[in-house]
Amino acid sequence: MKKTNPLLILILALGVFGIITTEMGIIGVLPQVTQRFHISTSQAGWLVSIFALVVAISGPFLVLLVSGINRKAILLTAVLAFAISNIVYAYTTRFDVMLIFRIIPAIVHPVFFSVALVTAAQLVPPDKSGKAVTKVFAGITVGFAFGVPLTSFLAEKISLEAAFLFGAVVSIIAFVGILAWLPSMPVKEKMSYGKQLGILRKPQLWLNILTVIFIFAAMFSVYSYFAEYLGQVTDMNGSWISIMLMVFGIVMIFGNFIFGSLLHKSITKTVIIFLLLYAAVYLLAYYAGSYFIPMLIIVFLWGAVHSGGLIVSQAWLTTEAQEAPEFGNSLFVSFSNLGITLGTSIGGWFISRLGIHQLIWSGMMFIVLAFLVILLKSKMTKSNAEKVNVH
Repeated sequence: MKKTNPLLILILALGVFGIITTEMGIIGVLPQVTQRFHISTSQAGWLVSIFALVVAISGPFLVLLVSGINRKAILLTAVLAFAISNIVYAYTTRFDVMLIFRIIPAIVHPVFFSVALVTAAQLVPPDKSGKAVTKVFAGITVGFAFGVPLTSFLAEKISLEAAFLFGAVVSIIAFVGILAWLPSMPVKEKMSYGKQLGILRKPQLWLNILTVIFIFAAMFSVYSYFAEYLGQVTDMNGSWISIMLMVFGIVMIFGNFIFGSLLHKSITKTVIIFLLLYAAVYLLAYYAGSYFIPMLIIVFLWGAVHSGGLIVSQAWLTTEAQEAPEFGNSLFVSFSNLGITLGTSIGGWFISRLGIHQLIWSGMMFIVLAFLVILLKSKMTKSNAEKVNVH
């Protein structure tokens, strides 16, 4: 194996950072967007929802379509699409144009993500592939920790153009790094569509997909309303909520590496530990959430555990998709977005019917559902093993 530039893994992580900053950063600048285009908040909200919807629908199909194309070309095309889209956001005066350029990067989002994870694993010796994937995953948590708040800060203190150009510059740097350092990676033996789609015949894969949906629903049914919970239940002001969002994101970076190291020991045990820890955090937030100092500590714990959901879920799903890893990663991107949509919707229902404090129980409900699916898969695996032994 040729020695690869150690900065290359960081460049792939930077590409992921740029994607998350573009995808989620828009949430922090919606007030400025509504002012620029003279539209309502609900209309501006389409910039968020259309992105998630396109990612969820297009992911697996597009990954199949590009599965025979040189991976370097795929990664370069994807980051270039994000750079161009951010430049369009900065200077367009038409909302419909901005909406179109939310759809274009959303289409290539799962392709970049899927190919980047597989590429990172292949650039290093097999025994270091897990650590390489964890480093690329760190791009997500760093995006939440710094990319999203920084986009909001630039829009507030300088201009909306500056906020979007920041996202463009990040993607351009990733483009140059991939162009300069990533060797050409042609697909030596293209896997047939049938073989890739064949993994969908595995019942265990569908149980893992269901687990991922429930894990993301458990996380985002409450996290989507994080600021409202701190404001109404803990009675924090806007400044404290901003600090807590930043703290949450920074702690996520460390949590990412903690759970990444645990995965090396046992994937199943790590998934179960993650769910138990998240349940504990929710119970603490429910019973101690109205007390200021305890909630500060809970936010630290919450951020550390939350980050684990990303890497743990990806590892859990792809254990049943090893025959077609890129397609498996695209399934993860799509169904995790479906989980976010489901969780946010149910969380909103809990708030409207039961009040913000009872929101925690929507997360607990999805944790229980995830546990039940894992239990079902465990019994199915045990039953299959017994049948094999009999024959």
